[in-house]
Amino acid sequence: MCKIKTLIIVAFFMFPLMQYGQYTDQINSNRPGETMSAFAVGKSVIQVESGIYGIKENHSIQNYDANGFGIDMTLRWGLFKEQLELIADLQYQSAFKQTVLGAKYLIYDPFKNYERKINLYSWKANRAFNWHQLIPAVSIFAGANITLADNPYYFSPYAAISPKIALITQNHLGDGSLVLITNIIADFIGTDYPSYGYGITLTKGFNKNWSGFIENQGYMSDFYSDAIVRCGAAYLLHDDLQIDASISKSLKTTPSMLYGGVGLSWRYDAGYKEVRMKVDTGDSDKKAKRRAKKTKKG
Repeated sequence: MCKIKTLIIVAFFMFPLMQYGQYTDQINSNRPGETMSAFAVGKSVIQVESGIYGIKENHSIQNYDANGFGIDMTLRWGLFKEQLELIADLQYQSAFKQTVLGAKYLIYDPFKNYERKINLYSWKANRAFNWHQLIPAVSIFAGANITLADNPYYFSPYAAISPKIALITQNHLGDGSLVLITNIIADFIGTDYPSYGYGITLTKGFNKNWSGFIENQGYMSDFYSDAIVRCGAAYLLHDDLQIDASISKSLKTTPSMLYGGVGLSWRYDAGYKEVRMKVDTGDSDKKAKRRAKKTKKG
């Protein structure tokens, strides 16, 4: 029995392990939250994430109430490399409230060249906390706000193009069903009213179809500042189609905003070709090679 276990361990370390790229078997959408995930959709994959929302505003000082409806849509396209994604982020509410074009690139993936080792002799060791999961995946986003002239949501009546950048991190915690995403954002850079913000999203997968999330989002600018709390759920209809619903509330009362929406995410992946990367087995692989050399000498 001992010899069999030894053979299994040696085979485990010497077998050429493989792992896949960023593409997942099931659609991985940013909806219904507002933060951006660190991972791209996958090379040659096209993804559409869109929804409708209703909003109610009340201003405690100016004493007004307002209601409205809007449409938001994000187009994501994996291009050239697994780590690269082109993004168009659009929002329309009586006018184009937001038009952002840019690209996201994964600069660090903690799962690349990593395979958690299995201890065949200790169930307790395999159930121990995995400190590696505290290392986040890291991406950067760079793009531009495109604002048309006389836009009622912009602080200037003139058309403008202004940069937007973001630092994105993502952690998969526990068994992987708990995902923590953070965004640090600098927006409208170089304008009279640059904006700085953050987003923190915690998502939990309950089963293969249902997931839920909570989110905190903040904006800091001389033109507009606010903090938003948001929660919602998503349901996977099939591997390439997801529906969702969410509700959001601002913490300010100047104005106070309450809005909710529903949406869907759809993925077209017919052109995707599977990408595999070798996992470096590190010291264990080197030790196996040294053992092989000693055997030849003997």
